Amino acid sequence: MADLSRVIVQHEGHERPVARTWCVILPRMTVRTLAVLMLTTALGSACGGAISFESATPKAPDRVEGRLVKPGGTGPFPALVLLHGCHGVSPQVHAWARWLADRGYVAFVVDSFGPRKEPADCKEDDSPGGMPNTARFDDAIGALRYLQAQSFVIPERVASFGWSQGGEFAMSVINGPTLDRARARGVALPRVGYAAAIAMYPGGCRDYAKELVLRPLLLLIGGSDDWTPPRYCREMSANMKARGADLTLVEYKGAYHYFDVVGQRKEVLKDIEQPFTPGTYGVTVAYDREVATDAQRRVEAFLARVLPPAPPR
Repeated sequence: MADLSRVIVQHEGHERPVARTWCVILPRMTVRTLAVLMLTTALGSACGGAISFESATPKAPDRVEGRLVKPGGTGPFPALVLLHGCHGVSPQVHAWARWLADRGYVAFVVDSFGPRKEPADCKEDDSPGGMPNTARFDDAIGALRYLQAQSFVIPERVASFGWSQGGEFAMSVINGPTLDRARARGVALPRVGYAAAIAMYPGGCRDYAKELVLRPLLLLIGGSDDWTPPRYCREMSANMKARGADLTLVEYKGAYHYFDVVGQRKEVLKDIEQPFTPGTYGVTVAYDREVATDAQRRVEAFLARVLPPAPPR
C-alpha cells in the first residue's frame, strides 16, 4: 500500500495527502547497469548533435548549446526547456528529456556551463570575468526564442523545468518582477512568454518570497533538504497564493536534495557550503524511489493541465 503520510500538497490554500501510482523514470538497478543505461540515455538524447543558439543578453549575447529530444511525428508539440543544476547537465536530466518526449513533449536540454567552460562544482565564483548571475535567465529566454521559431513546436505552449539552481531560473522566467528587471536592462522578451514552470528542490525561494509568478508553477521539494531548505519555498508559496498565483507546492517528508536522481546513494557532500548558514559545509543528497515516482506523476498531471497537446489536424 502506498505511504500517504510523506506527501503534503498545498494547492489553493489547502493541504491534503495524495495517493501514489507505481511507475518510475528508471527502475532500481545495479550500479554497473545504471551507468550503462545512463550513458545510453545521454547518447540517445544527443544523437542529433548540439544545437547552438544565442542567449538573450543585450548587446553581447553568448552562444549557448542545447540538445533536443522530440516525440515521433511532425507535430506541432508543446515543449519544455530543461535547466540543469549547479553540477551541470547530468544523465538524469537526459532521462527526464526522454521521458517527456515519450509523452508527447519536445524537450530542450540547455547547457549553460559547457560552452562557457564554467566549472560544475556548485561553488560561488566571484572572480572577474565569471558568469554573471543573469546569464542563465538570458539562456532560458534564448532557448524559448529558438523553440518558438521551430515548426514542430506550439509557440504559446512552452514551459520551463529546472532542478536546484536550474529550478530558480525556471521560476524566474515566469516571475513578474524578474521579467520587469530583465526589460529594464534591455532584454528583448518574446511577445509570448513561458506558459508555466516546474521547479524541483529549487534555490531562489527566499529571494522571490515577496514577488509573484504570472503563470502556473509546480514546486516539488524535500522536507529534509538542507541544501535548499523547504521553509523558504513554503513562505514563498503562501505569499504568492495569497496574491492569486496558480502555484502548487508538494513537499515530501523525509526527502533530500536529488531525490529524483536514480542511484544516488545517501551521502553528505562535504565540500559544499550550506547557502543559508555561511561557514557550515555539508549538504545531504539521496535518491528516493517513492518520491521520484510521485514527482513523475505530478509532473505528468501538471503538464496535462497547462500544456495540452495540439488538437488533431
